[in-house]
Amino acid sequence: MQIINIHEGKTHLSRLIEQAVKGEPFIIAKAGNPLVKVTRLDAPATGQRRRLGFMTGQISVPDDFDRMGDPEIELLFGGKE
Repeated sequence: MQIINIHEGKTHLSRLIEQAVKGEPFIIAKAGNPLVKVTRLDAPATGQRRRLGFMTGQISVPDDFDRMGDPEIELLFGGKE
């Protein structure tokens, strides 16, 4: 990934933005220390995205899911026996 100092970033901002839009992010640094990463707004974040509802219809959750194991949990944490 390209590292640009602040002065060069100011001088070539239009060109650098075009690069980022084309999918080539870059880092702006000050005195050699990276400060910010510039990337497209709609670019996917690093790593895998989580998709809600991707298993709809493939699994079922019991109605008493939030109460499963209550007796055992009460015993483990000092509840009544």
